[in-house]
Amino acid sequence: MKSTALALAGAGFLGLAQPAAAQDVGACLITKTDINPFFVKMKEGATAKAEELGISLSTFAGKVDGDHETQVQAVETCIASGAKGILITASDTKAMVPVVKKARDAGVLVIALDTPLEPIDAADATFATDNFKAGELIGQWAAATLGDAAADAKIAMLDLTPSQPSVDVLRDQGFMTGFGIDTKDADRIGDEDDPRIVGHDVTNGNEEGGRKAMENLLQRDPDINVVYTINEPAAAGAYEALQSFGKTEGVLVVSIDGGCPGVQNVKEGIIGATSQQYPLLMASMGIEAIAKFAETGEKPEPTPGLDFFDTGVTLITDQPVEGVESIGSDEGLERCWG
Repeated sequence: MKSTALALAGAGFLGLAQPAAAQDVGACLITKTDINPFFVKMKEGATAKAEELGISLSTFAGKVDGDHETQVQAVETCIASGAKGILITASDTKAMVPVVKKARDAGVLVIALDTPLEPIDAADATFATDNFKAGELIGQWAAATLGDAAADAKIAMLDLTPSQPSVDVLRDQGFMTGFGIDTKDADRIGDEDDPRIVGHDVTNGNEEGGRKAMENLLQRDPDINVVYTINEPAAAGAYEALQSFGKTEGVLVVSIDGGCPGVQNVKEGIIGATSQQYPLLMASMGIEAIAKFAETGEKPEPTPGLDFFDTGVTLITDQPVEGVESIGSDEGLERCWG
């Protein structure tokens, strides 16, 4: 796992010709928001690679996470402008499909970044973290850290939204699989019947949401000792709630993202382990793929055995466990974003 992202980081993995071949090629990057550090880093990666390859890049973002209509308008604008390719992190992975089809019918290469469309083949390609694997890693780490006590764990599941977009489901189900819990329907959140799950609540992926969700679940069971969080802002909020209840000792908090604030929280012991993903790499590879498509008409292929191109995930923890590969927070801070 450690070498996956680094091995792909260099330019030219798609076999591009000289940058001049991409001149006069237009591309678009459409993110969920322009303030989340994850998407800020994605924009940074796309912008740098576009400048390197001589591609004209236009960027768009929803006003808030979940702003589907603004993203639809952005796709329409990109089609009208003659863009050769669109990179998108869709807020509504199902409702985005019709306008994406319109773009593809117009000859535009559409690549989903981070968040697969539903169905995944609605886009020409998806460059993403293996979100199930990211969840599975923190689940394996939590179970191994608890040892025999894992059989009697009391687990809080802090998810994203009630609409359950694909990333939310994959991370949630991955964590439970890694912990050794039968997920029942792997495409649904909350249908498991394992008594160790105290409950699920939603956070909207932010600190305030994490705090409120954690408060709700602590009221249901004050003896929670494992907290799964959809991302690191939610984890920070959950920790605030644990502090206010006097419950920080003996509670494992795990998360996913690998942003610099989150990795710093690992270093400080607030988060026990997090799975780091690489948004800059997703976006820079997306721009390379658009350049190659403009030059040759070739579309990117998925990672063998998967239905998307895996951009890598690494477990970050300062409490390594046998059988779960990881790196420490110092190395994680060298690779982090935001």
